[in-house]
Amino acid sequence: MARTSGQETREKLIRAAEEVFAAQGPDGAQLRDIVRLAGQSNPSAVQYHFGSRAGLLDAVMAGRQARTEQVLAPLLDELGEDGGVRELLTALVAAEASLLADDRGRRCLLISSRLTHETGLRTGRLHPALDGTSYGRLIGRVGDRLGGLPGPVRLERLDLALTLIGAALADRARRRLDGTEPLTGDELFLADLVETTTAFLHAPVPGSA
Repeated sequence: MARTSGQETREKLIRAAEEVFAAQGPDGAQLRDIVRLAGQSNPSAVQYHFGSRAGLLDAVMAGRQARTEQVLAPLLDELGEDGGVRELLTALVAAEASLLADDRGRRCLLISSRLTHETGLRTGRLHPALDGTSYGRLIGRVGDRLGGLPGPVRLERLDLALTLIGAALADRARRRLDGTEPLTGDELFLADLVETTTAFLHAPVPGSA
């Protein structure tokens, strides 16, 4: 029998984790189910390769981020410093929506929709994993375009806007996985998501008139 390398085992565990985390949630997932789905006989395989459940989740999200970065980086470079909120959100939604192309990406959308508030935006400091990424730079540029908003309102709106985008794409991902027909086609859905989120970010602050 051919011996499986450590890297192959890690990849099997990551792919199994994507399925189990998507189905059971990152917190509710049973590690034994992940180990079994990955075809591993050692019940401590996750701890051995990733240190903990959190380490495995970090590896899943790192792979997810790498995929979207490949799409987002050139879009952000093309915009340069000229893009407004709508253009920046169009690039963000396009990159995130690229994960809808296959089941693996769809599962990652389901997982990450439950982790949106871990961006760190409400504290005014992005999560360290986002430092230096195209995603982090884009969020910073959107925030700069909203400089007329009071600081706390701006941070809260940005966080809620990302939550909205994540939830909307996760819903579409779930429908794809379940074979459920959505109400609208992808082109209209994504365009409407951009417009809705842009309007939300630009809404007047109550009592500011």
